Amino acid sequence: MKRSTPHLARTRHAHGGSAQGFTLIETSMATVIIGVGVLAMVDAQSSFIISNQWSSHAASATFLANEIRELTRNLPKHDPVNGITLIDDGGGSVIVSGWGVDAGEVVVSDFDDIDDFDGITFSFIGTAGLDDNDLPGPINSFGEVIPALDHGGDEMGGTSNGLFEGDAMYGWFQTVVVEKVHPFDTSLVLDDGYYEDPSGSFPGRQIDEYPLRVSVQVFYQGVNDTTADLVTTVTWIVP
Repeated sequence: MKRSTPHLARTRHAHGGSAQGFTLIETSMATVIIGVGVLAMVDAQSSFIISNQWSSHAASATFLANEIRELTRNLPKHDPVNGITLIDDGGGSVIVSGWGVDAGEVVVSDFDDIDDFDGITFSFIGTAGLDDNDLPGPINSFGEVIPALDHGGDEMGGTSNGLFEGDAMYGWFQTVVVEKVHPFDTSLVLDDGYYEDPSGSFPGRQIDEYPLRVSVQVFYQGVNDTTADLVTTVTWIVP
């Protein structure tokens, strides 16, 4: 009868002792590590989606602001017929006539000078009247309302998305602010009726001889948002 040698016995014993599985602590630690990794990936993905959405909104807002700039590029600063003047209101006060929307101007195609746009908002909830200074929009450089488009570039429509063909870009607002500024310090805003009398060698400066600072503030209000957020402001000087 063959007998096992002590060396082979020790080898078999060692091999038999190494065949045990993971302990409960090791399994728990592995679960925690994997869970932390998954949570980190989910958080990173969420941050990326938010950042990407904001970048898309910023690009859209810049586009909408520049459309207003293009629309007003070739317009005179003030009404080409009547300009702006100071008149006596009959009660001892002097008021500015000709700044803002003029009589008979009810839609954007009627605006024939830059100061007509002061205080006007073009939005998806705008109405045809100017009682609230809110006109339909947002608008493009031709003064046309920009429709809501899908990813394929087609106008959105149908009850599934709550929009109808021809509806404006949902949630967007373009608000225009026109200010008279000092010719040598465009950060200094002057009153609409400000002018300078002649003094010494200075010939004076008439009420309509000042540069204008035009700012377009673009806001966005999401479906579930209660207020609109300012996305961007584009400002330029009209000398």
